[in-house]
Amino acid sequence: MMKLSSRILLSSPHMGGAEQKYVQEAFDTNWIAPLGNNVNQFENQVKEFTGSKSACALSSGTAGIHIALDILGVGQGDIVFCSSLTFIASANPIVYLGAKPVFIDSDLESWNMSPVALERAFRAYEAKGNLPKAVVVVNLYGQSARMDKILEICNRYNVPVIEDAAESLGAKYKGKMSGTFGKFGVYSFNGNKIITTSGGGMIISDDEEKIQKALKKATQSRDQAIHYQHSEVGYNYRLSNISAGIGRGQMEVLDQRIDEKREIFNRYSDALKDINGIEMMPEMEDTYHNRWLSTMTVDPEMLGVTALEIVEYLGENNIEARPVWKPMHMQPVFEDCEYFSEETDNSKYLYENGICLPSDTKMTEEQQKFVIEKIKEVLN
Repeated sequence: MMKLSSRILLSSPHMGGAEQKYVQEAFDTNWIAPLGNNVNQFENQVKEFTGSKSACALSSGTAGIHIALDILGVGQGDIVFCSSLTFIASANPIVYLGAKPVFIDSDLESWNMSPVALERAFRAYEAKGNLPKAVVVVNLYGQSARMDKILEICNRYNVPVIEDAAESLGAKYKGKMSGTFGKFGVYSFNGNKIITTSGGGMIISDDEEKIQKALKKATQSRDQAIHYQHSEVGYNYRLSNISAGIGRGQMEVLDQRIDEKREIFNRYSDALKDINGIEMMPEMEDTYHNRWLSTMTVDPEMLGVTALEIVEYLGENNIEARPVWKPMHMQPVFEDCEYFSEETDNSKYLYENGICLPSDTKMTEEQQKFVIEKIKEVLN
């Protein structure tokens, strides 16, 4: 039996080798600031990769959602629809602006925003005469939501979409890149994402004028004047030239990382496919899942063990696994917010029965075999 000398991680930074060269360039040219060649080139790489017309590098994905909502005019007392099954960073910026989130359930085929629940929410709020100012759609664990159906609904009500693609850089829906469907798309380059700048994010859009507004907002909304003049409130949200240097190197290995993530998922899927009671996260037809995290659901009645018990057992064996995100409508901070589900509460089901398995691209095949062995062990 394999003996573990170090913890098997969920998803950690994985450098490609070119990052230090670009970071050194920032030092050599003395551009140790939130502007410089690395920032410009990193934005260009993301634009070229996604096919988006414009991009603005930011300090986090959260900053991108905040700025997008602000530019769309979200303010005090407004309603914003938001995916419930997500990390809280998707919802917090709604509250920053004094607006109120209304949470939308997932469907079980994509694990993302349910068009059925979204339609239900729109009808309810149309009846109140209080349509949302925006809809924040999350592309969970590296898979796009059903963007054609979601956009059809939102366009009918003339409500703009912000695509929280924090986890899904490189994923595709019907041949089009995740993050390029909404009025804005937002990526995260946090340490655990498919590529990282240590911390960081990017906001993209085909509306170049709106990205110019985002750039201004991200640099304290300073007006064009020789003195310091400000006509509106802004933020200090620009990405550092050093961090962007890491991003440049990471973009060079993004395709490789996606291939590695998909291989990790396929090894889990092949090893566990014959176990009744385990369902791997599906990949919808006409989609390309980046498999940022390999995730599955378990049936506790069939298996005699809960998702949480499996996570805890793996933890005891020095393996980092996690439950699926706890939905926003179940969070104490949002207990007063409305929630629209499908016929059953799918988000709650996925949270209670879902597991995120180690998906670290530095994990060896031997280590992954050890993880699989421990999963089978706890099931027996």
